[in-house]
Amino acid sequence: MYRRKIPEMAITRLSIYSRILADIDDGRTISSKELAELSGHSDSQLRRDLAYFGQFGMPGKGYQVKELKRRIHGILGIDRAWNVALVGAGNLGSALARYKGFEEQGFKIKAIFDNNIRKIGRTLGNITIQDAEELGETIKKRNIEIAVITAPTEAAQEVASRLAEAGVKAILNFAPIRIFAPAEVKLVNVDLAIELENLSYFLAKARKGNDQ
Repeated sequence: MYRRKIPEMAITRLSIYSRILADIDDGRTISSKELAELSGHSDSQLRRDLAYFGQFGMPGKGYQVKELKRRIHGILGIDRAWNVALVGAGNLGSALARYKGFEEQGFKIKAIFDNNIRKIGRTLGNITIQDAEELGETIKKRNIEIAVITAPTEAAQEVASRLAEAGVKAILNFAPIRIFAPAEVKLVNVDLAIELENLSYFLAKARKGNDQ
């Protein structure tokens, strides 16, 4: 158990380090400077991020890649498989269900739910879409701890509440509304429109600067 509070951005950077290490041979060593440069962060930042979780590598010798991968995977919890439910089989939900990268990282979609009668019973990827009314029973039966919400705005909060009641411990919400969950449930709201607006703000700012 880590005694210090870990900044969420440090966890995000660990994921970045993990992605970079995935393309580096297990048999070699890598310095903090090299890994930092590949990640776009400073050497000192990388060492601080790792220091939250204990001692890594040997001073002056760098990190053994295979061991560093193993340690980071353990910290991120991707040294095991996680069962995932997807709620909402629309365009975004369908795209996420077909994305192979999730399973490669250990996130296995075990159930897909929708309340559209025309979608229920159809196959998405290799999963049969279930009626959303079966959500609670299926979550418990298949030991699902993570859920992704791509349901319409008006249904998102109810879906989150039902997921929490069923025992889901982490929710990733893509519905374009900020929803809430009990304190014991880790909730991340991802609003793609807001992210695009952030990009458009910087583009508009740059354009105004060029026009002056």
